[in-house]
Amino acid sequence: MTPDTLLAWHRTLIARKYIDHERRAAGRPPVTAETREWVVRMATENRSWGYTRIQGALANLDHHVSRGTIATILRQHGIEPAPERQKRTTWQEFLRTHRDVLAAADAFSVEVWTARGLTRFAVLFVIDLATRRVEIAGILREPDSAWVVQCSRQLTDPDNGCLRGKRFLLHDRDPRFTDAFADTLAAAGVETLRLPPRSPNLNAYAERFVRTIKESCLDRVILVGERSLRVAIHEFVEHDHHERNHQGMSNRLLFPATSSDRGDGPVACGSRLGGLLKYYHRAAA
Repeated sequence: MTPDTLLAWHRTLIARKYIDHERRAAGRPPVTAETREWVVRMATENRSWGYTRIQGALANLDHHVSRGTIATILRQHGIEPAPERQKRTTWQEFLRTHRDVLAAADAFSVEVWTARGLTRFAVLFVIDLATRRVEIAGILREPDSAWVVQCSRQLTDPDNGCLRGKRFLLHDRDPRFTDAFADTLAAAGVETLRLPPRSPNLNAYAERFVRTIKESCLDRVILVGERSLRVAIHEFVEHDHHERNHQGMSNRLLFPATSSDRGDGPVACGSRLGGLLKYYHRAAA
């Protein structure tokens, strides 16, 4: 043993006493997962916020990080700096901002038994994105672009058209949505927005309605004749509006009956289409 060895032990004991040497990690302490989540959320929800603005908002929540750390977190998540983020408007932001003046159009097909055998009918509908109200624009066998244009005239009728007060109409790239269809809507002050290719999620509300009406109704019955198709669709739309809870709307009814119509009697089970569509309500006393 040499004097240097004793001095080294002495210095180690001093370091352990005042610095807690064995438990101290190298470098700066890591940023918590909660802080990282808030950085990403603030940058995503506020495209104009730069590093300093996010730093200040985090400080209000008792999360103290440097501008460099914020820049690193955003870069790791593929989020661009504020000047670049401000130049772009995502479809999600567009839909959220214009929801009150935005509707979506779509069509689906149904096989119906007729005198000719199985016949395919097309159903064109429009859904109000703010209220989720659905309007059936038309039902026709072997539809063409002229039929779609005629439906657009009915939708923009100044007295009864469901597109009154709307400024934009989303639709897919179906060839039946022609320039004549867009011109008819434009004359009524409604601008058509054709979705980009391979983007089904951009018309998610309309696509969800198609899935729901088929799974809950049309795929569970054998339709004979056009009249049966119209009755089934009408009954489901009424059920969808007044009797079916919507998870995307806080799991509530879209257009519930007024309190005076609900009654205070015993719980009763209502049904449509021979019990295919059921709902529960309080009967009048």
